[in-house]
Amino acid sequence: MEKNISTATQSGSSRLFKFLIPSFFGLLLFIVPLPYGAMVPLEGLSPINIGIGFLAELIKILIGDNMVNIALVVIVASAILSVLSKFINIKNDFLNSVLNVSPFWLICRILGAIFISMAVFGFGPEVIKSEITGQTMLGLLPSLLAIFLVSGFLLPLVVDFGLMDLFGTMISKSMYKLFKVPGRSAVDAISSWLGDGTLGIMITNTQYQQGFYTAKEAAIISVCFSLVSLPFSTVIADQLGFMPLFVPFYGTVCLASLACALIMPRIFPLKGFKNTTFNNVEHLKEELVPEGESAIKFGFTKALDRAEIAPSFTTILTNGCKTVIDMYLGLLPLVMAWGTLALIVAEFTPFFNIISLPIVYVLEFLKIPDAQAAAPAVLVGFTDMFLPSIMISGEGISQVTQFIIGVLSITQLIYLTETGAVILKSDIPLNLKDLFIIFLMRTLIALPIITIIAKILLS
Repeated sequence: MEKNISTATQSGSSRLFKFLIPSFFGLLLFIVPLPYGAMVPLEGLSPINIGIGFLAELIKILIGDNMVNIALVVIVASAILSVLSKFINIKNDFLNSVLNVSPFWLICRILGAIFISMAVFGFGPEVIKSEITGQTMLGLLPSLLAIFLVSGFLLPLVVDFGLMDLFGTMISKSMYKLFKVPGRSAVDAISSWLGDGTLGIMITNTQYQQGFYTAKEAAIISVCFSLVSLPFSTVIADQLGFMPLFVPFYGTVCLASLACALIMPRIFPLKGFKNTTFNNVEHLKEELVPEGESAIKFGFTKALDRAEIAPSFTTILTNGCKTVIDMYLGLLPLVMAWGTLALIVAEFTPFFNIISLPIVYVLEFLKIPDAQAAAPAVLVGFTDMFLPSIMISGEGISQVTQFIIGVLSITQLIYLTETGAVILKSDIPLNLKDLFIIFLMRTLIALPIITIIAKILLS
């Protein structure tokens, strides 16, 4: 009997450490901001960051300009291998699924290879290789390369060892009531807020594939909780001269984003998504805390249960390699292709000036100064997060308008050059039309809130 008790004690300790150790590192890497930059004597590091963001920045600094060369090799290789897959029988199921794509995705990969070659080597039409199109995209790719690399291998620390189960179970009741999503989605939001929006989408997609989220929940989380990171927000604020007002500036972002997260799940189009799981896998629905039981204790029990069935180290490495290869070969060419095309349309055609004409009346109704100049900036954010602030950063534009457009560009959340491309490449069932409608709905919800606060602060 004593032997059985001893065995049970050892088993319980094993479960505890299997939860505690990976989850501790998961907290440090994905959730808790620390002054990593202050401890490492390298220029370009953010003073305070989450671990995953620090590692990504460190990789970018150490590899330097070679990051662009790596992106060039990856994107060109993706196009060449995808073309070859049409003529060669690839026996490996994973590689076949990554490379043997439909004609549409193949064309996107070829365009991505052409665009990045023109931007790097400086040949071809100016509209493709210029500073405001191809070169802008080259500036974004190193960040994606770094964040995909580190998160591809380290995501299991958050999703597979019980950390999300602990957080999710503890706040499940309030999350379902307020936002129609499981409590574990709070971890997606925190990782996006402190790290990177694409990181939140990757976590959401992984949880959707595993059955923790339904199609509707994954869609809601990806377009309501994959917030623009704090470091990126400081770039926008600094560009517009609002760093002295950064706390109210970012506070307005949070308030407007909260309003969107409360309203969006209850209206079209998110309301119409079905609560079905990915490929009909078992729905691992979050259990609500039973009446009379401690939320922390119940969440801790669920976390230990999850840690007990966590994958082995070998499986994590194998899956990490697959994730990184899939993101590199599948997503980077799309970001380059769609981002460049979107920037060409925004910078070299009157398209956004034409479609933004109705927005002028909305801005005038809200009594926003410089409505004619600001209207295109309201819609151009769908292509890239930085374009709106660039368009209204010149002299002669009211500070109120600059504040409104700056905050709005962060709150709109969906950008084809980054988060939009990641969502479309993921298994989350959102298409381009859905994303544009959601972008417009977020804009309509957030704009009056931001306008009121801007006028109170700056009038």
